[in-house]
Order: sequence, then structure tokens, then C-alpha cells
Amino acid sequence: MYRSIDLFAGIGGIRKGFESAFKEDISTVFVSEWDKFAQKTYQANFKDDFEIAGDITKIEVEDIPVFDICLAGFPCQAFSLAGKRMGFEDDYKGMCRGTLFQDVVRICEYHKPKVIFCENVKGLVMHDRGRTFKVIKKSFEQIGYIVYDKILNSKDFGVPQNRERIYIVAFRNDIDSTKFIFPEGNNSDTSIKDIMEKNVVSVKYYLSNTYLETLKRHKERHAAKGHGFGYEIRDINGQAGAIVCGGMGRERNLIVDKRLKDFTPVTHIKGEVNRLGIRKMTPREWARLQGFPDDFKFVIADTHLYKQFGNSVTVNVIEAIAKEIRKVLEGGEEQ
Repeated sequence: MYRSIDLFAGIGGIRKGFESAFKEDISTVFVSEWDKFAQKTYQANFKDDFEIAGDITKIEVEDIPVFDICLAGFPCQAFSLAGKRMGFEDDYKGMCRGTLFQDVVRICEYHKPKVIFCENVKGLVMHDRGRTFKVIKKSFEQIGYIVYDKILNSKDFGVPQNRERIYIVAFRNDIDSTKFIFPEGNNSDTSIKDIMEKNVVSVKYYLSNTYLETLKRHKERHAAKGHGFGYEIRDINGQAGAIVCGGMGRERNLIVDKRLKDFTPVTHIKGEVNRLGIRKMTPREWARLQGFPDDFKFVIADTHLYKQFGNSVTVNVIEAIAKEIRKVLEGGEEQ
């Protein structure tokens, strides 16, 4: 039985992928997530006999149970490396101060798990001209790990979402990880049509004609300035863009669905519901874009669900990487 901890857990996407790969051979012994709404979704979908810990910076390492696998989708916003023009060859305590990433290192330096798994935005690799990423890798190396990293795209792993992310896997030095390889995604044939709701969705997901005009004007203004910002209607036979939690997240992944027959609004809108069939994807469709199964429970309002799935990971990609990690752990332990 491998014991894991889930840091910056969100709604448990990384855990979901590892549980799919390790089946009954993995047990989560500690979870940390500060967002109250994410905690609600997490608790509805995972039954643990302990409370979710809040702010990880306030947790003492001694209070975390012994574990073998560290899962950490640490926030990308944390990278504002203070004094960033100096100290890059120094130890991690001098380089990562003030970042949440430091807490991953702090905890793993004390507990020395067999493997550390992290996921982050692709842009992290180039942040501060690549120096931030060097800091991260070197931090793990300094506490006794061999680090592997690769950018993978969700669309290659059976979901119709063009989402590139950086994945970091660090094995403890005494584990023979020479055979570790990142999975090659070879399942890019899915389309939005495959994840669409089977039944007609509520009229509340359809845009009003007034709002549609606002989006068009917004896009035209940006186009005139040479920007590519604005709403986007996706071909349901194609793939979605990366879903994100803020700004134009939903509006950049609109689809045409002409099954609606009753256009009576159920929420307060300006104007009328558009007759072109243009709608936002539903939270369930976003969940499917991220590889979450249909039995994943929703217990909070749509607004929070969109944010949570936009912030989450693609379960399919995590599962594929976790299977490769398992091969190493079962074949190369403590050589």
C-alpha cells in the first residue's frame, strides 16, 4: 500500500488520476486545500476519516503522517521570486522564500517520500527566462531527488481539450528510476461532440442576443488593436481550447447546440435568448473535458464549478503518468 498526500488539492483531480492507476494500492493520508468551495466539492467526492487541512504554510511537517507519494498542483501565481537576480546557485531556502512551492520542498525534505509529482502551467518553464524552473528542479535535487519533466497536451490523452501543461516527477535518489518515461499520448480522436450533454440543456446556458452583441463588439475592438482576444465558437467536431477559471474562460469555448425549443428565460437577462443555438458548455461538459467521470458529484453553484474545473488537472493525463510511476516504484525500489 502506497501512502500519498494531496497538497494544493483543489477538487482532487491529481488524486483521482493516481487512484485510477494504483487502484486499491494507494491510500491518501493527508489533504491540504485552503479554498472553502473546493473543499466542499472534494469532501463530496472523497470519503476520508480526517479533516482537510487549510493553509499549508501554517502546517508543521511533524504533523503530516508518513507518506510515500507527494501530489502537489502548486499554484502558478506563487512565483514572484524575491531578489531574483541573485542567489540562483544558492540552496532552495535562499531562492524560493515566499513561494508556496517552498512548502512542497519543506515537507518532502523532512519526510523523504519515494516520489514527488507536480503539475503546473506550461509558462512556468519560461518564467523569468527559465530561471524559476531551474530553481524548482534544483530544489528537488538538493534534497535528494532525480527530476524528470515534460510538457504534455491533454488532447493526446482522450479528451477534446487543447491544454498543454508541464509535469514534474521526482524520484528519491535511492530508487532506480532510469527506466522512467513519460507516456506518449496517442488518443487524439475525440471531439467536443463526444462530451456534450445527451439531453437538451437548460436555457440558462444559452447566451442572450444582447450579451452576444457585447461579445462581438469586444472582439472587434481588440481586433482593431491587433489583439486576438474575444469570444470563440468551437466546432463540435473539433476540440475545445484550454478551459480556464477567469476572464473569457467560458466565452472562448462557446458551442452551437440547436436542440433547444423553449426559449423562455429562467434567469434575469437583457434582451432575448439567441436563436442561433449559441451556448456555454455546462459544468458537466467541462468536467468531461478534464477527464472526470460522470459520477463525480456537484454540490455547489455553477460559478464555482467553472472555476474549479478550469483550475483543475486532466485526470487522463495524470493517470497515464501515474501508471509509469508505478512501474518504477514496483521495479526499481531502493537499488
